[in-house]
Amino acid sequence: MKYIHECLAGLPRPAVLDVGAGTGRYSVTLAKQGYRVTAVELISHNLELLRSKLDGSEPLTAIQGNALDLSALPDGAYDLTMLLGPMYHLYTREDKRQALAEAVRVTKPGGHILVAYCMNEPTVIQYVFEGNHLREVTEGNMITPDWHCVSEPKEIFELVRTEDIASLDAEFPVERVKLVATDGATNYRREYIDAMDDATFAKWMDYHFTICERQDLIGASHHTLDILRKL
Repeated sequence: MKYIHECLAGLPRPAVLDVGAGTGRYSVTLAKQGYRVTAVELISHNLELLRSKLDGSEPLTAIQGNALDLSALPDGAYDLTMLLGPMYHLYTREDKRQALAEAVRVTKPGGHILVAYCMNEPTVIQYVFEGNHLREVTEGNMITPDWHCVSEPKEIFELVRTEDIASLDAEFPVERVKLVATDGATNYRREYIDAMDDATFAKWMDYHFTICERQDLIGASHHTLDILRKL
């Protein structure tokens, strides 16, 4: 939310598109803050839950749709387009490219595109080694010789490295504003951090926001946020 608000700062009546909105964690929150939001979600059940959170006063339009085909939406209509889930579940470069192409198309020149990814290294560290799945993944050909996880739909999540993200961005008329470690070290120490008192947790968040843009730490974060500006 910190970076969403940064992208929207100073815009008089920004239009926001949330692609893969799920049950509305971002889109409903932003609409209740007064932003004009269009939420696109593939799963009917999720759309029902999203709509159940609204009282009718929010400037939110929720429609069923697919991140790979936003043809129902016009070119250059949105100040901020968010892909905060779809890239987790697209398993080919062609599909990821199509989703990003559609997001870029519907965004205004000068507008922002926020794209979230799940990262490769935390899975190697925590699942393969800490979780003692080394034999399973090697014998099952689930990991390459250079330790890149082989993601398929049965694994639920698509895992990438920072160079994969940069390579995809290079195909579009965008410039990167920031690549952010969304959770950084937090998921590695989840139980310890959940047990913090409020004052200590506030200090943890201050530390996190101090280091989350350090590029030497990005790839070790479970999730990243790629902040792009359309040229």
